[in-house]
Amino acid sequence: MPVLLEVCVDSVDALEAAIAGGADRIELCSALDLGGLTPTPGLIAAASRAPIPIYAMIRPHARSFVWTPADASAMLAEIDAVRTAGLAGVVLGAALPDGALDVALLEKLRAHATGLGATLHRVFDLVPDPASALEAAIALGFERVLTSGGAARAEEGLAALGALVRQSAGRIGIMAGSGVSAMQVARIVRESGVLEVHASCRETLAHDDARGVDLGFFPARQGITSVSAVQALKRALATLE
Repeated sequence: MPVLLEVCVDSVDALEAAIAGGADRIELCSALDLGGLTPTPGLIAAASRAPIPIYAMIRPHARSFVWTPADASAMLAEIDAVRTAGLAGVVLGAALPDGALDVALLEKLRAHATGLGATLHRVFDLVPDPASALEAAIALGFERVLTSGGAARAEEGLAALGALVRQSAGRIGIMAGSGVSAMQVARIVRESGVLEVHASCRETLAHDDARGVDLGFFPARQGITSVSAVQALKRALATLE
């Protein structure tokens, strides 16, 4: 069975590169260096014309996954913007102070996103009880969970990923993400059994504006989505079919 490749992007150039490289689906964000935040209106508008499914991150800031009522209101408005733009789905996550999923808020967000696809993001990797959290995600109607198996990189969480795939029993997708590249994606898929993988496919380059870096406007090094990196991942996945 073909393994689906989702590429996360945070700019129009990156979106175009991911599509040109053969991505099957896009996770649309801003600020990937912060783990991905809600995309800007302009980026959402550009993505609305894309030929492949686009799922938009709904994450108003990077301080926490424990959301305040004001944060929750912002997330509801962001879901409305995604629906209005005609994108395929949203990427959601919410936690309680102890790290468990905030099921009540996720239920509210998921209900507000009725008619859109939904991915539970890597908030899942912080939960104290992954097995219970997976059952909650299934009950909430998520299509898939993005996870590294609780490790820093997916290749280090293969045992946990495999356990989640077995527990899911086809009721929800398990998408492996974090540090996924062409070099180890075949091992990740074979040893875990996942049918979806998530990657940034970015090349890291030094910023060429030293003055702007000194003034704090730009990072010293930046990630740029690479057509060739997406193509390499697709070729590696094709060997598994």
